[in-house]
Amino acid sequence: MNVLLDHLPEFRDGFIGTVLLTAASALFAMVLGVVMAGFRVSPVPPLRFFGTAWVTLFRNTPLTLLFLVVWFVVPPVFGTGMNPWTKALLALSCYTSAFVCEAVRSGVSTVSLGQAEAARSLGMTFFQTLRMVVLPQATRTVVGPLSSIFIALTKNSAIAGAFSVTELFGVQKMLSDQGFAIAPIFLWVALAYLVITFTISGLFRLLERRLEVAR
Repeated sequence: MNVLLDHLPEFRDGFIGTVLLTAASALFAMVLGVVMAGFRVSPVPPLRFFGTAWVTLFRNTPLTLLFLVVWFVVPPVFGTGMNPWTKALLALSCYTSAFVCEAVRSGVSTVSLGQAEAARSLGMTFFQTLRMVVLPQATRTVVGPLSSIFIALTKNSAIAGAFSVTELFGVQKMLSDQGFAIAPIFLWVALAYLVITFTISGLFRLLERRLEVAR
């Protein structure tokens, strides 16, 4: 308990940093994932190719390697002066979006093809059909998988701590380097991660129940 009380500001900043990084990455990953899912089921071959390449690249690239690319390759090539938090956001969002894309695509495949054809017969474009007919129905089937994906994102955000980003793992690393006992530090950090992941799980369970009532 002394470790937590003596370093409460550090743990507080790390907890807030993890929550903000996870929330922002989840938001961007959700937007990117839905767009890529639309590309993957698009009737336009270049869009399908781009969506497939995106998913293949990021699902098969280790996240640590992706962090290294964002840190040491992206700035020199594109001449961007991004801060560490923004770099971590970029890496986590792109990586997670590939898994969101596949979850959304699997949900799209559960919607009857006849409904999409009926919408197209009414003069709706492909993207109008996707946005107004297919995605609202697919949402019910992807809530569960998305919950697991965002819980994994919370744990993946720990990698950012090794790249000078203020978050829970970074606090653990800092205190360990200062010579404090590792066991109590890991205990409090693990409990903080459990609070975040249980909150995400609870929110998605509530969402799932609301969508079940709407059926």
